[in-house]
Amino acid sequence: MINITDSAVQQLQSLLSQRAENSRKGLRVQVAKGGCSGLHYEMTLDERKDGDAIVERDGIQFFIDGDSVPYLRGATLDFSDGLTDAGFRVVNPNASRTCGCGSSFETTQSA
Repeated sequence: MINITDSAVQQLQSLLSQRAENSRKGLRVQVAKGGCSGLHYEMTLDERKDGDAIVERDGIQFFIDGDSVPYLRGATLDFSDGLTDAGFRVVNPNASRTCGCGSSFETTQSA
């Protein structure tokens, strides 16, 4: 489904460990309509919902809603902490065109 890098797992572990109320949460990665290329990524700390696909690594969970699964199949979630590009990012082979913002994309076929 979606590949998760070690740096993404470590960053989410760090975020969740800062507060006890986050112990049942994971990172929700989803695709929504909008952005300059038609679709964009949204990520939030959340709990599991019915219909979610779950990717678990090292005890950390990543949730993907059913509508987003086709858009994210084969993608990689990474975390970068560079000076100019810090944060989670998706490297998506399904994106036929991306925008300069880095979070907006378009696919050649509808998922």
